[in-house]
Amino acid sequence: MLEAHRRYGGMGTILVSKVSAETASEFGELVADPETNELLHYTEKPETFVSDRINCGVYVFTPDIFNAIQGVSTQRKDRANLRRVSSFEALQPVNRSLPTNFVRLDQDILTPLAGKKQLYTYETMDFWEQIKTPGMSLKCSGLYLAQYSSTSPHLLASGDGSKTATISGDVYIHPSAKVHPTAKIGPNVSISANARIGAGARLISCIILDDVEIKENAVVIHAIVGWKSSIGRWSRVQGVGDYNSKLGITILGESVSVEDEVVVINSIVLPNKTLNVSVQEEILL
Repeated sequence: MLEAHRRYGGMGTILVSKVSAETASEFGELVADPETNELLHYTEKPETFVSDRINCGVYVFTPDIFNAIQGVSTQRKDRANLRRVSSFEALQPVNRSLPTNFVRLDQDILTPLAGKKQLYTYETMDFWEQIKTPGMSLKCSGLYLAQYSSTSPHLLASGDGSKTATISGDVYIHPSAKVHPTAKIGPNVSISANARIGAGARLISCIILDDVEIKENAVVIHAIVGWKSSIGRWSRVQGVGDYNSKLGITILGESVSVEDEVVVINSIVLPNKTLNVSVQEEILL
């Protein structure tokens, strides 16, 4: 993208992706010249379909962007704080009274400069996801693991349960992690440095961070387990796997201890907690 930006010679380059026509209106839609990739038209969350190319929210700008910001700021008779307009603000009437101390990147910079040979687009052929909930971290982890399977397969683990753990699907295990041969791991599992996975443990669609201990016969599904946490014997830490829901996965913060035979479902647990009773759909502060 940076090389393309230098080649275009404009003030800015926007990362774009192709999506379905049904979901395009959830994002900023744009039209670009098919030959030069110049941005010709941009509109934020339009009511009617404009294009299946959307703004991914990743930009490369030259320092000239500050002159553009200052121009908008001068019109409002004050300096601006650059930020993207929120989804709520985007739904408000266009003639609303705006504070004079901020600039809307999409509506005050991108839209006016479209078609003026200042902005260009770079379309990614890789995966792209909008992360608005904790659960999307698991989905994105799975996308990276799937990418590794084709680009860097040597990074992924393998095993049939004879001398090493049984591996199913795309799994990453840090070289310093210790995984018992009777454990079953995958798909979509990432195990970080110095983690310890006990005998008979079952891990599916989860991220295990540094120094975590998962004891014998514990189950972790659709969950993120924070640094230095521990999950007791025969315990279960699980989410339903709804990546768009706030409590669609289970998250354990740093140094959380789940004692033996405790079930934690669709919950978020803040750091330094000890759970000796089962919980479901709770946020434990």
